[in-house]
Amino acid sequence: MKKLISATLAASLALSLAACGSSASTDSVAASSEAASTAAKLDKIKVAVPNDTTNEARALTLLEKNGFFKLKADAGLTATKNDIEENPLNVTVDEVEAAQVPNVLQDEDYAVINSNYAIPAGLDPMTDALAMEDGSSAYVNVLVCKEGNENEPKIKALVAALQSQQVKDFMDENYKGAVVSVVENPTDGYDSSIDYDALNGETVSCAATPAPHCEVLEVCKDILAAKGITLDIQEYDDYVIPNTIVEDGQCDTNYFQHQPYLDNFNEEKGTHLVTVAGIHVEPMGIYGGKQDSLAPIQG
Repeated sequence: MKKLISATLAASLALSLAACGSSASTDSVAASSEAASTAAKLDKIKVAVPNDTTNEARALTLLEKNGFFKLKADAGLTATKNDIEENPLNVTVDEVEAAQVPNVLQDEDYAVINSNYAIPAGLDPMTDALAMEDGSSAYVNVLVCKEGNENEPKIKALVAALQSQQVKDFMDENYKGAVVSVVENPTDGYDSSIDYDALNGETVSCAATPAPHCEVLEVCKDILAAKGITLDIQEYDDYVIPNTIVEDGQCDTNYFQHQPYLDNFNEEKGTHLVTVAGIHVEPMGIYGGKQDSLAPIQG
Protein backbone atom coordinates (compact mmCIF):
# COMPACT_ATOMS: atom_id res chain seq x y z
CA MET A 1 0.00 0.00 0.00
CA LYS A 2 2.84 2.37 0.87
CA LYS A 3 4.38 1.69 -2.54
CA LEU A 4 1.08 2.48 -4.27
CA ILE A 5 0.67 5.75 -2.35
CA SER A 6 4.28 6.75 -3.01
CA ALA A 7 4.03 5.95 -6.70
CA THR A 8 0.73 7.86 -6.99
CA LEU A 9 2.19 10.92 -5.21
CA ALA A 10 5.20 10.82 -7.49
CA ALA A 11 2.98 10.78 -10.55
CA SER A 12 0.83 13.65 -9.21
CA LEU A 13 3.91 15.72 -8.40
CA ALA A 14 5.31 15.21 -11.88
CA LEU A 15 2.03 16.32 -13.45
CA SER A 16 1.81 19.40 -11.21
CA LEU A 17 5.33 20.49 -12.07
CA ALA A 18 4.62 20.07 -15.77
CA ALA A 19 1.47 22.20 -15.45
CA CYS A 20 3.53 24.94 -13.78
CA GLY A 21 5.99 25.05 -16.67
CA SER A 22 8.52 22.77 -14.97
CA SER A 23 10.96 20.80 -17.12
CA ALA A 24 9.66 17.48 -15.71
CA SER A 25 9.48 15.19 -18.71
CA THR A 26 6.77 12.92 -20.01
CA ASP A 27 9.17 10.06 -19.34
CA SER A 28 9.08 10.81 -15.62
CA VAL A 29 5.31 10.70 -15.59
CA ALA A 30 5.34 7.44 -17.52
CA ALA A 31 7.87 5.91 -15.14
CA SER A 32 5.76 6.92 -12.13
CA SER A 33 2.61 5.53 -13.71
CA GLU A 34 4.42 2.28 -14.45
CA ALA A 35 5.56 2.03 -10.83
CA ALA A 36 2.01 2.64 -9.63
CA SER A 37 0.70 0.00 -12.02
CA THR A 38 3.27 -2.55 -10.83
CA ALA A 39 2.37 -1.90 -7.21
CA ALA A 40 -1.31 -2.22 -8.00
CA LYS A 41 -0.70 -5.67 -9.47
CA LEU A 42 0.11 -6.94 -6.00
CA ASP A 43 -3.61 -7.59 -5.59
CA LYS A 44 -3.76 -9.65 -8.78
CA ILE A 45 -0.74 -11.95 -8.68
CA LYS A 46 -1.50 -15.34 -10.27
CA VAL A 47 0.90 -18.27 -10.05
CA ALA A 48 0.64 -21.66 -11.77
CA VAL A 49 2.04 -24.74 -10.01
CA PRO A 50 2.05 -28.48 -10.83
CA ASN A 51 -1.08 -30.16 -9.52
CA ASP A 52 0.41 -33.53 -8.48
CA THR A 53 0.77 -33.80 -4.73
CA THR A 54 4.53 -33.80 -4.15
CA ASN A 55 5.42 -31.36 -6.93
CA GLU A 56 2.78 -28.90 -5.78
CA ALA A 57 4.18 -29.01 -2.26
CA ARG A 58 7.68 -28.55 -3.65
CA ALA A 59 6.53 -25.57 -5.75
CA LEU A 60 4.70 -23.97 -2.82
CA THR A 61 7.81 -24.32 -0.66
CA LEU A 62 9.88 -22.52 -3.30
CA LEU A 63 7.28 -19.76 -3.54
CA GLU A 64 7.23 -19.41 0.24
CA LYS A 65 11.01 -19.10 0.30
CA ASN A 66 10.75 -16.23 -2.18
CA GLY A 67 8.16 -14.25 -0.24
CA PHE A 68 4.89 -15.09 -2.02
CA PHE A 69 3.11 -16.29 1.13
CA LYS A 70 3.60 -18.39 4.25
CA LEU A 71 2.58 -22.05 4.60
CA LYS A 72 1.33 -23.80 7.71
CA ALA A 73 4.22 -25.16 9.76
CA ASP A 74 3.04 -28.76 9.36
CA ALA A 75 2.19 -28.58 5.63
CA GLY A 76 5.02 -30.96 4.69
CA LEU A 77 5.43 -32.93 1.45
CA THR A 78 1.70 -33.03 0.73
CA ALA A 79 1.03 -29.29 0.98
CA THR A 80 -1.59 -27.77 -1.31
CA LYS A 81 -2.76 -24.19 -1.79
CA ASN A 82 -5.21 -24.83 1.07
CA ASP A 83 -2.18 -24.91 3.39
CA ILE A 84 -1.33 -21.27 2.77
CA GLU A 85 -1.56 -19.67 6.20
CA GLU A 86 -0.56 -16.06 5.51
CA ASN A 87 -1.20 -14.42 2.15
CA PRO A 88 -0.81 -10.63 2.50
CA LEU A 89 -0.22 -10.21 -1.26
CA ASN A 90 -3.44 -12.09 -2.12
CA VAL A 91 -1.61 -14.50 -4.39
CA THR A 92 -3.87 -16.83 -6.37
CA VAL A 93 -2.44 -20.30 -6.96
CA ASP A 94 -3.63 -22.15 -10.07
CA GLU A 95 -3.07 -25.92 -10.00
CA VAL A 96 -2.16 -27.19 -13.48
CA GLU A 97 -1.07 -30.60 -14.81
CA ALA A 98 2.74 -30.50 -14.67
CA ALA A 99 3.35 -30.94 -18.39
CA GLN A 100 0.96 -28.08 -19.19
CA VAL A 101 2.45 -25.48 -16.85
CA PRO A 102 4.77 -24.00 -19.52
CA ASN A 103 1.75 -23.64 -21.83
CA VAL A 104 -0.15 -21.42 -19.38
CA LEU A 105 2.88 -19.30 -18.43
CA GLN A 106 1.81 -16.45 -20.72
CA ASP A 107 -1.53 -16.21 -18.92
CA GLU A 108 0.00 -16.15 -15.42
CA ASP A 109 2.16 -13.65 -13.60
CA TYR A 110 4.49 -16.49 -12.61
CA ALA A 111 4.72 -20.26 -12.91
CA VAL A 112 6.77 -22.87 -11.09
CA ILE A 113 8.05 -25.36 -13.65
CA ASN A 114 9.98 -28.62 -13.41
CA SER A 115 13.20 -28.48 -15.45
CA ASN A 116 12.19 -31.54 -17.47
CA TYR A 117 9.24 -29.53 -18.82
CA ALA A 118 10.98 -26.15 -18.92
CA ILE A 119 13.80 -27.34 -21.21
CA PRO A 120 11.65 -28.76 -24.06
CA ALA A 121 9.46 -25.64 -23.82
CA GLY A 122 12.50 -23.56 -24.81
CA LEU A 123 13.20 -22.20 -21.33
CA ASP A 124 16.76 -22.19 -19.99
CA PRO A 125 16.52 -22.82 -16.23
CA MET A 126 19.88 -21.17 -15.61
CA THR A 127 19.05 -17.90 -17.41
CA ASP A 128 15.25 -17.69 -17.60
CA ALA A 129 14.27 -18.73 -14.08
CA LEU A 130 13.78 -15.83 -11.67
CA ALA A 131 14.55 -18.12 -8.72
CA MET A 132 15.57 -21.76 -8.38
CA GLU A 133 15.96 -24.44 -5.76
CA ASP A 134 19.52 -24.88 -4.63
CA GLY A 135 21.57 -28.01 -5.25
CA SER A 136 20.62 -29.52 -1.90
CA SER A 137 17.15 -30.46 -3.13
CA ALA A 138 15.92 -33.77 -1.72
CA TYR A 139 14.02 -34.48 -4.93
CA VAL A 140 16.47 -36.88 -6.58
CA ASN A 141 15.30 -38.35 -9.90
CA VAL A 142 15.50 -42.13 -9.76
CA LEU A 143 15.54 -45.23 -11.95
CA VAL A 144 12.56 -47.40 -10.98
CA CYS A 145 11.52 -51.01 -11.55
CA LYS A 146 8.89 -53.44 -10.26
CA GLU A 147 9.64 -54.78 -6.79
CA GLY A 148 11.58 -58.04 -7.07
CA ASN A 149 13.33 -57.12 -10.31
CA GLU A 150 16.05 -54.94 -8.78
CA ASN A 151 18.80 -57.51 -9.31
CA GLU A 152 18.02 -58.48 -12.88
CA PRO A 153 21.34 -58.23 -14.76
CA LYS A 154 19.95 -56.10 -17.59
CA ILE A 155 18.53 -53.60 -15.10
CA LYS A 156 21.83 -53.48 -13.22
CA ALA A 157 23.54 -52.87 -16.57
CA LEU A 158 21.27 -49.87 -17.16
CA VAL A 159 22.09 -48.57 -13.67
CA ALA A 160 25.82 -48.73 -14.41
CA ALA A 161 25.31 -46.84 -17.65
CA LEU A 162 23.20 -44.13 -15.99
CA GLN A 163 25.78 -43.74 -13.21
CA SER A 164 28.66 -43.43 -15.67
CA GLN A 165 31.16 -40.63 -16.10
CA GLN A 166 29.86 -40.25 -19.65
CA VAL A 167 26.38 -39.39 -18.37
CA LYS A 168 27.73 -37.02 -15.72
CA ASP A 169 29.82 -35.21 -18.34
CA PHE A 170 26.79 -35.03 -20.66
CA MET A 171 24.71 -33.41 -17.92
CA ASP A 172 27.44 -30.91 -17.04
CA GLU A 173 28.08 -29.92 -20.64
CA ASN A 174 24.48 -29.74 -21.85
CA TYR A 175 22.46 -28.52 -18.89
CA LYS A 176 25.04 -26.40 -17.06
CA GLY A 177 23.46 -26.67 -13.61
CA ALA A 178 19.83 -27.19 -14.65
CA VAL A 179 20.34 -30.96 -14.28
CA VAL A 180 22.90 -32.09 -11.69
CA SER A 181 24.27 -35.62 -11.26
CA VAL A 182 24.12 -36.99 -7.71
CA VAL A 183 26.46 -39.90 -8.48
CA GLU A 184 29.47 -39.58 -6.19
CA ASN A 185 31.64 -42.24 -7.84
CA PRO A 186 30.78 -42.47 -11.55
CA THR A 187 31.43 -45.79 -13.30
CA ASP A 188 33.06 -46.39 -16.68
CA GLY A 189 29.57 -47.39 -17.81
CA TYR A 190 29.80 -51.00 -16.74
CA ASP A 191 29.32 -53.19 -13.66
CA SER A 192 32.09 -55.75 -13.06
CA SER A 193 29.64 -58.12 -11.35
CA ILE A 194 27.60 -58.57 -14.53
CA ASP A 195 28.19 -61.22 -17.18
CA TYR A 196 27.80 -58.98 -20.21
CA ASP A 197 28.38 -61.87 -22.62
CA ALA A 198 25.20 -63.46 -21.29
CA LEU A 199 23.32 -60.22 -21.96
CA ASN A 200 24.45 -59.96 -25.58
CA GLY A 201 21.27 -59.74 -27.65
CA GLU A 202 19.07 -58.77 -24.68
CA THR A 203 16.78 -55.71 -24.59
CA VAL A 204 16.07 -53.55 -21.55
CA SER A 205 13.20 -51.08 -21.78
CA CYS A 206 12.84 -47.75 -20.01
CA ALA A 207 9.89 -45.33 -20.02
CA ALA A 208 10.93 -41.70 -19.67
CA THR A 209 9.87 -38.10 -20.18
CA PRO A 210 11.53 -36.20 -23.07
CA ALA A 211 14.09 -33.91 -21.47
CA PRO A 212 16.43 -34.47 -19.84
CA HIS A 213 15.57 -38.14 -19.25
CA CYS A 214 15.29 -39.44 -22.83
CA GLU A 215 18.31 -37.36 -23.81
CA VAL A 216 20.36 -38.89 -21.00
CA LEU A 217 19.18 -42.36 -21.95
CA GLU A 218 20.53 -41.82 -25.47
CA VAL A 219 24.00 -41.66 -23.90
CA CYS A 220 23.29 -44.94 -22.12
CA LYS A 221 22.05 -46.47 -25.35
CA ASP A 222 25.54 -46.22 -26.86
CA ILE A 223 27.20 -47.59 -23.71
CA LEU A 224 24.94 -50.65 -23.66
CA ALA A 225 25.14 -51.18 -27.41
CA ALA A 226 28.89 -51.70 -27.06
CA LYS A 227 28.02 -54.86 -25.08
CA GLY A 228 25.30 -56.01 -27.48
CA ILE A 229 22.44 -54.79 -25.27
CA THR A 230 19.55 -52.86 -26.82
CA LEU A 231 18.04 -50.03 -24.79
CA ASP A 232 14.41 -49.49 -25.77
CA ILE A 233 13.58 -45.90 -24.81
CA GLN A 234 9.83 -45.30 -24.55
CA GLU A 235 8.93 -41.61 -24.43
CA TYR A 236 5.92 -40.33 -22.47
CA ASP A 237 4.77 -36.84 -21.65
CA ASP A 238 3.01 -37.50 -18.37
CA TYR A 239 3.68 -38.72 -14.83
CA VAL A 240 1.29 -41.69 -14.68
CA ILE A 241 1.70 -44.07 -17.63
CA PRO A 242 5.45 -44.67 -17.04
CA ASN A 243 4.58 -46.09 -13.63
CA THR A 244 1.57 -48.14 -14.68
CA ILE A 245 3.41 -49.90 -17.52
CA VAL A 246 6.26 -50.88 -15.19
CA GLU A 247 3.78 -52.11 -12.61
CA ASP A 248 1.95 -54.32 -15.12
CA GLY A 249 5.16 -55.63 -16.71
CA GLN A 250 4.95 -53.92 -20.11
CA CYS A 251 8.20 -52.08 -19.44
CA ASP A 252 11.26 -53.01 -17.38
CA THR A 253 12.05 -49.62 -15.84
CA ASN A 254 11.22 -45.94 -15.85
CA TYR A 255 13.23 -42.78 -15.37
CA PHE A 256 11.25 -39.59 -14.90
CA GLN A 257 10.31 -39.05 -11.25
CA HIS A 258 11.79 -38.14 -7.91
CA GLN A 259 11.58 -40.22 -4.75
CA PRO A 260 8.79 -38.31 -2.94
CA TYR A 261 6.57 -38.61 -6.04
CA LEU A 262 7.24 -42.36 -6.26
CA ASP A 263 6.46 -42.85 -2.58
CA ASN A 264 3.19 -40.94 -2.92
CA PHE A 265 2.25 -42.81 -6.12
CA ASN A 266 2.75 -46.20 -4.48
CA GLU A 267 0.68 -45.14 -1.51
CA GLU A 268 -2.19 -43.76 -3.59
CA LYS A 269 -2.27 -46.41 -6.34
CA GLY A 270 -1.22 -49.51 -4.40
CA THR A 271 1.65 -50.14 -6.81
CA HIS A 272 4.85 -52.01 -5.97
CA LEU A 273 7.56 -49.91 -7.58
CA VAL A 274 11.01 -49.49 -6.09
CA THR A 275 14.02 -47.28 -6.64
CA VAL A 276 17.02 -48.96 -8.19
CA ALA A 277 19.34 -45.94 -8.18
CA GLY A 278 19.40 -42.17 -7.71
CA ILE A 279 20.67 -40.35 -10.81
CA HIS A 280 20.21 -36.58 -10.75
CA VAL A 281 18.33 -33.57 -9.43
CA GLU A 282 16.52 -30.93 -11.44
CA PRO A 283 16.15 -27.72 -9.46
CA MET A 284 12.60 -26.42 -9.85
CA GLY A 285 12.33 -22.79 -10.94
CA ILE A 286 10.01 -19.79 -10.80
CA TYR A 287 9.49 -18.31 -14.27
CA GLY A 288 7.98 -14.97 -15.22
CA GLY A 289 4.89 -14.78 -17.39
CA LYS A 290 3.30 -11.34 -17.27
CA GLN A 291 6.01 -10.27 -14.81
CA ASP A 292 9.70 -10.20 -15.72
CA SER A 293 11.08 -10.01 -12.18
CA LEU A 294 10.18 -10.76 -8.57
CA ALA A 295 10.00 -7.05 -7.75
CA PRO A 296 6.19 -7.05 -7.37
CA ILE A 297 6.63 -9.75 -4.72
CA GLN A 298 9.82 -8.72 -2.97
CA GLY A 299 9.49 -4.97 -3.35
